[in-house]
Amino acid sequence: MSAMPEPTPFVPDWPEPAARFLRDELPPPPSPPLDEVLTPRWAVWVRGAAEAKSAPPDYVLGALLSVCGSLVGNTRWASPWQGWAEPPILWTIAIGNPSMNKSPGLDAVLVPLKEVERTERDKVQSALTDWKASADVARLVESTWKEAVKAALKAGDAPPPRPKEANPGPEPVMPRLATQDATVEKLAVILAGQPRGALLSRDELAGWLQGMSRYSGGGSDRPFWLEAYGGRSYAVERMGRDPVYIDRLTVGVLGGIQPDRLRTLLLRSDDDGLLARFLPIWPQPAPIRRPSAPYDEAFIKSALQKMLTLRMATDESDTLRPWFVHFSEEARAMLDEFRKQAREWEGQAEGLLLSFIGKLPGMAVRVSLVLGMMAWASGEADEPYEITLAHFDSAMHLVERYLLPMARRAYADAAYSKGERAARRLVALIRDMGWRQFTSREVLRAERAGLATAEDLNPGLNVLEEVDIIHTVGVPPGPQGGRPQRLFNVNPALHRTRA
Repeated sequence: MSAMPEPTPFVPDWPEPAARFLRDELPPPPSPPLDEVLTPRWAVWVRGAAEAKSAPPDYVLGALLSVCGSLVGNTRWASPWQGWAEPPILWTIAIGNPSMNKSPGLDAVLVPLKEVERTERDKVQSALTDWKASADVARLVESTWKEAVKAALKAGDAPPPRPKEANPGPEPVMPRLATQDATVEKLAVILAGQPRGALLSRDELAGWLQGMSRYSGGGSDRPFWLEAYGGRSYAVERMGRDPVYIDRLTVGVLGGIQPDRLRTLLLRSDDDGLLARFLPIWPQPAPIRRPSAPYDEAFIKSALQKMLTLRMATDESDTLRPWFVHFSEEARAMLDEFRKQAREWEGQAEGLLLSFIGKLPGMAVRVSLVLGMMAWASGEADEPYEITLAHFDSAMHLVERYLLPMARRAYADAAYSKGERAARRLVALIRDMGWRQFTSREVLRAERAGLATAEDLNPGLNVLEEVDIIHTVGVPPGPQGGRPQRLFNVNPALHRTRA
């Protein structure tokens, strides 16, 4: 008699799970559309600089947008219509591991900026030396005049007028185009004397982002930086210091961050819109190869120097203000359509990505002005006294085809609800452990970030049950009558589809 076959173990009839949990959650990076949005000279320069620095051109492009925007600063603002005006300030965060050559890519723009700043400071140094000599004389004249006033008053005579030599005039201001580690108080002093604005550049932005909420006096620097993006008036008032008033607070920000540090910030940061103001740049590594030709370092220095020739306007009270570059009617119409498109994108987004999309119309307005000023600075176009259809079309292309996909990639972990984030972490843990069945206690013992407490874990379990990736199979009693455990079966498709 032949042996009876072994009984086939019961396998539940699993429905097809939600596909979004079966694929890599990190979208691939888009390619920078250099030829579509930059003028020919700028496109060639970005490629050459990136090759020389062994860095992706994305980093060079991001640095270029932030640096040029900060140089234009308060001299020109873009205005689609009355009641809406945007400064050209753009914040860029270069994302990548240390081997990605983030810093060399950013330095392709920052080093020429520092050289231009040095040239400008040398020019002012001579005037400052002369002013200090005049100030010394003025103090002596002032002292002599005060003694003469005292003597006249004592004798009952009319006091002599104050000599014009007692006034040395305003002290020349040393330009600070970029600063690396300035406190809010120091930046306020710089901006009060340099109303066009400035740039903050940091090799690593993680410490700056974390540190701004740990001000030793018990306050926070976040309100300052939230306003620094928008160009609004601001007063820096700290105990023991004189207040500093800034008519238009505009500071560009540029720096790098490693992916793990960014992920930590995304999960722990309050959604107050600060991170959503950044243009996240996270490309693939550049190929390792020697530069094929030298790039034109003189070109960018000349262009940056030309932007420094821009001057602010004055109002009827002789107060400095920006020149407003208005939109043409065709550009306004395109902006309207873009705003409608952004509204549709908002309906499909959550979390930080939702905040980022909400800022896209204003971001596109800023980019259109920066691109127009870059074309003028390179000598390939006249200064834009109007934002044309071509200007805004280039900006919209950059935002829609590059910056938005980059944000979807960079902010993927924070673009979901709390439950969705926990569910994705749990999927990764299940795959790593090879679990076909698991308990909630096993997950907690794994001490995986974002799943280490029941409060973090339970929303993720609920999501995965809803999309048929796990099913509850019972609640066996805990050991020795302890607290019951939650036991789950895993959809086999989760392991079959692992890349």
